[in-house]
Amino acid sequence: MKKKTIKHCRPSWDEYFLEMAALVAKRSTCLRRSVGAVIVGEKRILATGYNGAPSGLKHCVEIGCIRQQLKIPSGERHELCRALHAEQNALIQACLHGISVKGATLYATNQPCVICAKMLINAGIKEIVIAEGYPDKMALSFLKQAKIKIRKR
Repeated sequence: MKKKTIKHCRPSWDEYFLEMAALVAKRSTCLRRSVGAVIVGEKRILATGYNGAPSGLKHCVEIGCIRQQLKIPSGERHELCRALHAEQNALIQACLHGISVKGATLYATNQPCVICAKMLINAGIKEIVIAEGYPDKMALSFLKQAKIKIRKR
């Protein structure tokens, strides 16, 4: 009797961590865009984050979105938002738990904005892998100047 072989499709590390970022994004409470981020060091998850209001505050899904009400385009006026971005929440979680992200890779469902890019630069992130873009050319410029490799998968 001939032995049947089962084909196994193992995801690459990039696919694996981007799928995790997509899963994390499902926790988002933003009405406009669900974003997930996973910070990885040596192929181990260090921290995760999704976009949503600060702990203990009401979420946009509960009270509405001020950015939608004011018709603010995506990529502009980030200060007029209740939510922290996924990248910010991932960095804060690492900080809260005493985890260094220096030299780590960020996997995210979307390209970071310029505010997040500046934080990632100062946190020592060395590479960013994204699933989708974002309308923020200044962020890309800053990341390039900081010699942070950004790849779209």
